[in-house]
Amino acid sequence: MRKIVLVLLGIGFLISLWQESAEAIPAFARRYRLSCKTCHNPFPRLNDYGEEFAGNAFQLPDEEEPARSFVDVGDEKLSLLRDFPLAARLDLHARYLPDDGDSESDFRFPDRAKLLSGGSVYKDIAYYFYFYMSEHGEVAGIEDAYIHFNNLINSEFDIMAGQFQVSDPLFKRELRLTYEDYWLYKQRIGDSSVNLAYDRGFMLTYSPAAGTDLAFELLNGNGKGPEGETGSFDDDSFKNFLLRGSQDLIEGLRIGGFYYFGRQTTDEITNKTKYWGIDGTFDWKESFTVNFQYLRRTDGDPFFSGLDRPDIETDGILLEAIYGPKGTDSDYYLVFLYNSFDSDFDIYDYESATFNAGYMVLRNMRLFGEYTRDIERDANTVTGGLVLAF
Repeated sequence: MRKIVLVLLGIGFLISLWQESAEAIPAFARRYRLSCKTCHNPFPRLNDYGEEFAGNAFQLPDEEEPARSFVDVGDEKLSLLRDFPLAARLDLHARYLPDDGDSESDFRFPDRAKLLSGGSVYKDIAYYFYFYMSEHGEVAGIEDAYIHFNNLINSEFDIMAGQFQVSDPLFKRELRLTYEDYWLYKQRIGDSSVNLAYDRGFMLTYSPAAGTDLAFELLNGNGKGPEGETGSFDDDSFKNFLLRGSQDLIEGLRIGGFYYFGRQTTDEITNKTKYWGIDGTFDWKESFTVNFQYLRRTDGDPFFSGLDRPDIETDGILLEAIYGPKGTDSDYYLVFLYNSFDSDFDIYDYESATFNAGYMVLRNMRLFGEYTRDIERDANTVTGGLVLAF
């Protein structure tokens, strides 16, 4: 019986290989008549040109928008896209969990299905959002949803307002190539609602010089949950903030650091949460990339107990290596991902090593196989999937 299951899982492995990430949106390729590889390496991971395109409010750098993009109705105060940019994504996965006594094999068809839309609606004004029609079998709703104002007062100063991931100026979770997540950005401690995943607020970015990027975020600190009984998304009077800076040192080498501070009050008891971290990226000829992140999180009273206890400290490490032998023209790629999350409360500890191999069937169709070793819990997971965007 086990052999039959493995054979079926292997077939599913080949049929069902699609992976997670949001900003691979074929609507852009249709609008500008460009191949997906112009911005992605491989999709949904962005290359340098893709990063510049996204940071330029989804406008081609130093080029005018195609005249066909907008409808001329004779009113210069009205800006209407000729075609509403819409794309879809479907993730099919099959998983084998030999250490799970209840369900060793699992066909996750589909695991995720989403609708995406975004683009420039006027010069230097853009929007982006996507809606999860199904995520792990449930309707997850809107995740990314923001308006982007680019190059305000003719400077390298941008403002984004809406819902986005706090960690976006660090490494974008939605653009990773692995099924395994970047756990140090998702993990919460105790009853605190603070992490570095989704939140609502403002993001301000500024590039004062070539190779220098600065970011500031002002956030509710409550994540993306529904409004409370009072009709407010934020459940207290505090706003959290993040400061971020990064600098290119030499060609292909970038370093950065950040600081986050937040407060949350429940029943008149306040928990103060702080993050600080350093990170770096090394790129070699668009074929080999190494990303590194270290962060420390400190919580004063994440269980809102009101007791005088020492701060709870948590250390997180992310190490990722990506290899595509021909850069943007690679049909094959390899990924190694290491996650570590070590807390004073051992129940939050996590450590894993992931190996992922993929094949680009098409520029917008990716087949992958992945093995993850959960070092902390002595468990193994094999995942296969098909990623298709259209």
